[in-house]
Amino acid sequence: MKIDDNFYMKLAIDEAWKYQLLTYPNPAVGCTVVKNGEILSVEAHKEAGQGHAEVNALKAAYLKKYPKDVIKIKNSANDIHEYLIKNHNGFFNDCEVYVSLEPCNHIGKTPSCANLLKELKPKRVIIAHEDINYEASGGIETLKSVNIDVSTDCMKKEAYDLLYPFLKWSKGTFIFYKMAQTLNGCIDGQISSNQTRAYVHALRDKADLMLIGGNTVRTDKPTLDARFIAGRAPNIMIYSKNKIFDNNIPLFKIPNREVIISDDLFKLLDYKFVMVEGTYNLLEILKERVDYLVLLISPKIRKGLNALNEIDMDFEIVHENYIGEEKIVYLKRK
Repeated sequence: MKIDDNFYMKLAIDEAWKYQLLTYPNPAVGCTVVKNGEILSVEAHKEAGQGHAEVNALKAAYLKKYPKDVIKIKNSANDIHEYLIKNHNGFFNDCEVYVSLEPCNHIGKTPSCANLLKELKPKRVIIAHEDINYEASGGIETLKSVNIDVSTDCMKKEAYDLLYPFLKWSKGTFIFYKMAQTLNGCIDGQISSNQTRAYVHALRDKADLMLIGGNTVRTDKPTLDARFIAGRAPNIMIYSKNKIFDNNIPLFKIPNREVIISDDLFKLLDYKFVMVEGTYNLLEILKERVDYLVLLISPKIRKGLNALNEIDMDFEIVHENYIGEEKIVYLKRK
């Protein structure tokens, strides 16, 4: 394995983290294409049903060399696959392709990335983590069948951290807790910028279920929709022993939404992708069930509600990123 491999793979993994959880039910995947030491593209899979990371990266790499090529206006994965197979003219033969997950080997909503690479015949494909999905696996063998040099396990731990939510929801339930706070840990009132709120609404749009505490509902009277991105309002579970609520609270007035009022947390296991919004009280209740804490940190200091002394939880920081001026930290429960 070359010394530079980790550098190029980290670019791919960092790009994929920008779309973590937004690709549900697909995994977040990143890809870097390098030609004779020059980085041609760094791309990611952005949404289920759209082009996979390899397709986006190969298209961008081709456009780096041929910026006016007609591929620029091709957006569907099928069209990009077909065009590159017919028109690559050996362009990728001296390229190295770094991908955080083994290229898919089956035809689903999009064509097989392994088959595309098989036709383009890059000099080398470097893979961070094998695909655990039996239906999609086998890409490594497909590449090797045409004598493409394949390297595996480059930054496998980092790729596993990226893949972890997908591994959880593929086999059961993945639960993440979203919390916004200031630099000094204040969680009162509206903290996040509009850009960060749009990101939260994008997460809501993907979630199978959103969980919120009854006291928060009664106090804040929220809507809990995805209006910032014109998205789908998630179904809601209100965690409360008291089942009486004012029906004029906006969240009850969203059409085509199911609202469950229950204190039975086993109901969460009926869903694959669960988003939780709340404060430290609910986090304490859920601390044995939460897989991820997604912490949105605003560069402000404010007076107000802060951490409870009773909470005792350990996390591993698996990634940090920025949304504008605000920091997003992904923490995995130890």
